[in-house]
Amino acid sequence: MTEPLIYELSRPGRTGVDLPDPDVPLSDMPEEWLREELPLPEVSEVDVVRHYLHLSQMNYAVDRGFYPLGSCTMKYNPKVNEVATRLAGFRNLHPYQPEETVQGALYLVYHLQEWLKEIGGFAGVSLQPSAGAHGELAGVLMMRKYHLDRGDTKRRKILIPDSAHGTNPASTTMSGLEVVEIPSDERGNVDLAALEAAMDDTVVGLMLTNPNTLGLFDEHLEEIADLVHRHGALLYGDGANLNALVGIAKPGEMGFDVMHFNLHKTFSTPHGGGGPGSGPVGCVERLVDYLPGPIAAIEPGSEDHPEGPLYVWKMPAKSIGRVKAFYGNFGVMVRAYTYIRMLGAEGLREVAEHAVLNANYLLARLKETYPLPYDRTCMHEFVLAGPPKDLQEKGIHTMDVAKRLIDYGFHPPTVYFPLIVPEALMIEPTETESKETLDAFAEAMLKIVEEGREDPDLLHNAPHTAPVRRLDEVRAARKPILCYTSLA
Repeated sequence: MTEPLIYELSRPGRTGVDLPDPDVPLSDMPEEWLREELPLPEVSEVDVVRHYLHLSQMNYAVDRGFYPLGSCTMKYNPKVNEVATRLAGFRNLHPYQPEETVQGALYLVYHLQEWLKEIGGFAGVSLQPSAGAHGELAGVLMMRKYHLDRGDTKRRKILIPDSAHGTNPASTTMSGLEVVEIPSDERGNVDLAALEAAMDDTVVGLMLTNPNTLGLFDEHLEEIADLVHRHGALLYGDGANLNALVGIAKPGEMGFDVMHFNLHKTFSTPHGGGGPGSGPVGCVERLVDYLPGPIAAIEPGSEDHPEGPLYVWKMPAKSIGRVKAFYGNFGVMVRAYTYIRMLGAEGLREVAEHAVLNANYLLARLKETYPLPYDRTCMHEFVLAGPPKDLQEKGIHTMDVAKRLIDYGFHPPTVYFPLIVPEALMIEPTETESKETLDAFAEAMLKIVEEGREDPDLLHNAPHTAPVRRLDEVRAARKPILCYTSLA
């Protein structure tokens, strides 16, 4: 039975709430704000509750099932993180409170900065950026200001591999710099010859995701870092894939000068639906003064304070300034602090080990059936080149496989990205999924191939069991309907 929409339940005069009499003087509404007809639904309280509960049950979430979105690290988020962030001492704070009244919050921010410095191998960290791309923008602005501060005004270009996240060129353009694309070689690494050819004294730096969006650790990382630094440029690390390295390897010791962390990926805040996010940026010693601020610090000499150290906000000496109002997404910081504190160093290492193990297990189960563009041991994720060739010749494509997965109860993986792999299926199982879940997903993927060979239209018309059938996604993006319209 199709659930009626809330507008269709509307009846004149029905109400679900009685508003109290106003306790302030009434005033006339400006005439230009008034509308004769505003078709808001007139419904009871139980109608509203059932409507929104029904909508919530139609949604897919990581608490309901496997979410193998490549590049997104959609891991299960421990509920203890939510308990911590809702503690009254955190939940009820206001950013305009005096520093001496929020010492507990500043303690948390300071020690989270210190832990991220240790995890990343960096000299300094700012928690201000509120998303991964926001951290990218902050990092690129830091790199640009570093060169300008030294009088090196010719540097206007950022080099970006063709396997990069799409936010990398966007962040570069937002910073007013020019993007130069660097191709990948036949093994999915940065092409060293192309990089050498592009390097000159006009390059600000190279933005490198490692592991990259193919799920591969660049085999030439040391040569890349040396090449970039020999030309006076800087190496930016896109930390979106840190889930493969956390607790095992430190980007700051690999040659990266600046990198953003994704607290909402690696450090476990519910991720999706547009937020919330947090993209702290870490850097080596020569860039510390350029970090966005303010950052948490200990007042000099305050270790002798009778009540313990005094934590304060401090702006770095040559800071690029604020990149967000107030001090960042504090609730996400509380979750990350709780996550790191509970796991410890050994637990963080196990996160990466299990994430890589799960990805390679799935890869081993699927690569004999689905084409594999780069036959290498992967890190935390891997990319397949769509369905087998015989299915593609029948007109079955990656989107058909993805839509059919919905009928098996699985959220599809990332599709058609990265762009350098035709018909890309990008799969990241994360460390939180069991072998039973991975096996069920693999069996569904293998069964879909069998179905495509026996009945191609079964895939072409999928999904068959979802609340809505296959949508015209291009039309929806170009001509969105942003308000309710009756189907009558």
